[in-house]
Amino acid sequence: MKIQWALPAIFILTLILAACGRDRTQPDAAASPSQESPVQSDHGQHAHTNRLVHEKSPYLLQHAHNPVDWYPWGEEALARARDEDKPIFLSIGYSTCHWCHVMERESFEDSTIAALMNENFVCIKVDREERPDIDEIYMAAVQAMSGRGGWPLSMWLTPELKPFYGGTYFPPDDRFGRPGFQRILVALSDAFQNRRDEVERSAEQLGGALRGMGELPAGDGELALTAVDAAYESLKSAYDPEHGGWGAAPKFPRADFGSLSLRVFRRTGDPHALNMVTHTLDEMADGGMYDHLGGGFHRYSTDGEWLAPHFEKMLYDNAQLAFHYLEAYQLTGAPRYARVVRETLDYVLRDMTHPKGGFFSAEDADTEGEEGLFYVWQEAEVDELLPTDVVTVFKEHYDVTAAGNWEHKNILRRVLSVPELASRHDLTESDVEERLAKGREILLAHRATRTRPGLDDKVLSAWNGLMMTAMARAGVVLQDDRYTQAAANAARFIWSELRDDSGLLRRWREGEARFPAFAEDYAMVVRGLIEVYQSTFELEFAEHAIQLHAEMFEHFGDDTDGALFNTRAGQADLLVRAKTGYDGSVPTANSVAATNAILLYELTARSEYADQAKRLLQAFGGTLESRPTALVSMQLALDAYLGERVELVLAATDDGPRVQAMVYAARGGYHPDLIIALASGNANAAKVLPILDGKVEQGAATAYVCRAFACRMPTTDLSVMTNDLGLLVAEDRQ
Repeated sequence: MKIQWALPAIFILTLILAACGRDRTQPDAAASPSQESPVQSDHGQHAHTNRLVHEKSPYLLQHAHNPVDWYPWGEEALARARDEDKPIFLSIGYSTCHWCHVMERESFEDSTIAALMNENFVCIKVDREERPDIDEIYMAAVQAMSGRGGWPLSMWLTPELKPFYGGTYFPPDDRFGRPGFQRILVALSDAFQNRRDEVERSAEQLGGALRGMGELPAGDGELALTAVDAAYESLKSAYDPEHGGWGAAPKFPRADFGSLSLRVFRRTGDPHALNMVTHTLDEMADGGMYDHLGGGFHRYSTDGEWLAPHFEKMLYDNAQLAFHYLEAYQLTGAPRYARVVRETLDYVLRDMTHPKGGFFSAEDADTEGEEGLFYVWQEAEVDELLPTDVVTVFKEHYDVTAAGNWEHKNILRRVLSVPELASRHDLTESDVEERLAKGREILLAHRATRTRPGLDDKVLSAWNGLMMTAMARAGVVLQDDRYTQAAANAARFIWSELRDDSGLLRRWREGEARFPAFAEDYAMVVRGLIEVYQSTFELEFAEHAIQLHAEMFEHFGDDTDGALFNTRAGQADLLVRAKTGYDGSVPTANSVAATNAILLYELTARSEYADQAKRLLQAFGGTLESRPTALVSMQLALDAYLGERVELVLAATDDGPRVQAMVYAARGGYHPDLIIALASGNANAAKVLPILDGKVEQGAATAYVCRAFACRMPTTDLSVMTNDLGLLVAEDRQ
C-alpha cells in the first residue's frame, strides 16, 4: 500500500524551514535548565540514569544513561502524553545500528538537546527487533513523507499516537542548508503549542491513510505461474551483470530472489536463471561483505561490487544465506558453496549460540565507536604477522595494499584466484591453498585479541526459526550432525523458554521471556520445526509445528480473506492492525505461513492445510500480480502450490545408518518441494502424520516415493529410490 502525504509535507516542513531563521532560544519553545530523569542512581558513576535501565533490550540499555528522560514504550509513557497533552518523540532503532550510535553520541548525550526533548516531549525508545509492529507502522509513515526510510527512525506523534512529522538520522545542528535536530525540536514544539489545529489535521490525514495497512489489493482469485514468471522477468531486468545481485548500491543480499531463480531454472532450464544465482553467490562470497577469517556475512554492501559492507552481522541474514548457498550446492555440487555454508554455520555455533541452545540476534558494526575496526587491516600489520612464505600470496589473494581498498585500510576480499596465484608464483594449487589457510589462521588468532564488536545476545523466536531451518537442512545435506543437533537444541529452547499460557513469546534474554509473539514468530518457528522433524524424525517437533500453526491462525487469522494480521486483536497501543504486503530483510509471516501450510498438507494429507495455503495465496493475489517482486517468498510458495510435490516416506524400526543413507541421497539433489517422513512403528505417529499410515518396513529400511500421495512400488534399494525421485522430479518439470 502506498500512502500519500500531502498536507504534512507542506505544512510541517514550512514550519521547520522557517525556524531555521529564528533564534533557537525563543521563549515559546525553549527548554528549562537540564532536567534530571525521575530514575536517579550512581550506576557506575553515570551522571544520568533513566527508566531504560530496567529493560533487558541491549539497544534500550545503550540509552539508559542518556540525559534524555527516556521511557520504554508502554502505558506509563502513553498515559503521561495523554494526561499532560504533550507530543511524543518516538525513536526506534536496534543495538547494532551504526547511525543509531551516531545520533546518540551527537544528540541524545548532549545536555542542551536533552533538555529541549525533556521539556517539550514525552520521549520513548523502542527496540525494533522487540516490537516490529510499532516499527512497521511508523516506518510506513516516514516513507510516505520522505520517500525513504531507515534507522534510527525519528517520529513525532500526537498523544493519540498519530504521526505528524518524521525522518531518520538528524544531525544535531544545521548543516548543508538543512535544519538540525535542535531546530526541528523547536519548530515542532512551537507547531504543537501554537498551530495545534493544523498539526491535528495533518496527523488525522496520515492516520487515516495508515489505517489502510490492514487492507489488501484485490486479485482475480486465479492462481497461475504467470505471477512467478513475471517476478522472474523483473529480477532479470534488475540484475547486475557485472557484479551480480539485484539493483545498485547499496546492495542487499536477497536469498529469496536467488531461490526463485533456481526454481525457474528447475522448471524451465533457462541457463540465465542459474547464472544469475551462481554469479551473485560467487561475488558475495569473494567480496568484503563476507568475513573471510571468521565466517558469516555482514548486513549489506554500501557499494555495488560487494566490497565495503555495513559491518553488523545479523542472524537472519546468515540463516537465509546459508540456506540459499546450500540450495546452490544441492543443484550444482560445487564445493565452494558447501564451504561457505560450513564457515557461516560454524561462525554461528562459535559466536552466536547461547549455552542453552538459542541463537543470538546480532553483532555490532562498531568497535570503540568506529565502524568496521574489528575487521579491517593495515598492510604493515599483515606484513608483521604473516611468515614470508605466506604474506605475498595472501596479500595478492585478499587485496591487501599499502594504500588500502577502503578508507586507507584493507577489507579482505578475493581478487586473484588460486590457479592464478599458483601460475604466478610457480606453486601447486595445493601449496597456495595451504598458505592461504595458514594466513587466515594467523590473522584470525590475532583478531581475537582485539576488542570485539558488541553482541546483541537476545534470542528472538522468528530469527531462531530461520536459523533452525538452515541448520537442520545443512545437517542432512552436509552430513554433519553438529548442525542437526544445534537446530534441535534451538527448537527445544524455544519450546521450554519462549512460551507461556498465552502462547509463543517474542524475546528471551538473561532468563526473561517477554512480549507476545507476532505472526512472523509463529510462522518462522513452525517452518524451523518442520525442518527439524525432517532431519531428526523426532515426532515431538512435528507435533509442536502443528500446534503452533493452529495457534497462529487462531491469534492472527482474518476470517474474511484467510490472511494473517501481524499482531493479535485488541492491542490498545497500536494505531492500526497491519498486514504486511512485501518481503523485506525477512519474509513476511504470510509468505512463510503459505509455505508451512503446503508442507503440513504434504505431511498430513489434511485438506484444511491445502485450503489455508490457497486462501493465503489468493488473499495476496493482487500484490503477486501487480507487484510481483514485492512478495518473492510468497511467489516461492505459489510455485510449490501449483507444482506436484514429492513425498518420501521411509519405513524402518529406527533411523539407523540405512535410513540416514536414504535421507542423504534424497537431499543430495535439488528437490525444493520434497518432504521426508519416517514411519518407525510408533502407533501415535500415523495419527499425527497420516501419510505414514500403511507404510511398513519390508525386510529392511523401505522407501515409498510418492507424488500427490500416489506412491510408486516400495523399495529397499537405494539406487531405485534415487531413480524414482529423479523420475518424479523430471515429470514435474514437463
